[in-house]
Amino acid sequence: MMRILFFSATVLVAIISCKPTKKIQTAIIHKDTTGTATVDRARADSIRFLNDTYHALMNNHINFQTFSAKLNVDYIDADDKKYNVNATLRMYKDSTIWVSVNAIFGIEGLRALITKDSVKILDKQNRLYTRRSIEYLQEVSALPVDLATLQDLVIGNAVFLDSNIVSYAKFDNSISLLSIGRLFKNLITVNEDNLLQRIKLDDLDELRNRTGDLSYGDYENKRGLNFSKTRKITFAEKKKLDIRLEFKQYNFNEDLTFPFSIPKNYKTN
Repeated sequence: MMRILFFSATVLVAIISCKPTKKIQTAIIHKDTTGTATVDRARADSIRFLNDTYHALMNNHINFQTFSAKLNVDYIDADDKKYNVNATLRMYKDSTIWVSVNAIFGIEGLRALITKDSVKILDKQNRLYTRRSIEYLQEVSALPVDLATLQDLVIGNAVFLDSNIVSYAKFDNSISLLSIGRLFKNLITVNEDNLLQRIKLDDLDELRNRTGDLSYGDYENKRGLNFSKTRKITFAEKKKLDIRLEFKQYNFNEDLTFPFSIPKNYKTN
């Protein structure tokens, strides 16, 4: 159940087959010495195309002060157990993520408060309070996540994207960009409107071999912001997790509260 809570607030990725990428002129990375006008022109065109696509993607980056949502979470854990829960989620940018998870009959089972330095969880079924440092998120997800990364994942912004873009591919209705970051190869695919469709992560560390994909769908424009209401997620290292998120309601930049009090009869974990 604790993993349901975490992944309902975080979002990580659905395994897809990688589309072949078009290699950019190597001169983008290594200085070209041929001096031919054709190579220079091709290099300049590739650089211009990449810059335009990257900036268009960044223009769809969602900036917010607060965010709230109600969503359905379908979840299959590493032991192939299936869960379906409802969650209420609230966020204050760069400060707080608050999550309440309801199970059968709408009874609240878990509540969590995530800040820059801590993770607090109320297990209401077992009357148990847990407090951990923010590094707990990395232990649970096996990914280098912090509060800012989690908020981007929830809101639908690109994550683990490095400006070191080494190749691209153009298709009829989409464009894929491959970046090489500090930890991951990241294949990001956008549609003709430069909205995220998929993010595929592959670990650069072959000993860990983490993979993950997030697919975005059912976009809706609300108050000028394009928001993906459905996400399909898979994350795998030694075991595999499958998640589907469906946002039923959501709002930006409203006044929110983040109630979190510890009942006296709760034990501390």
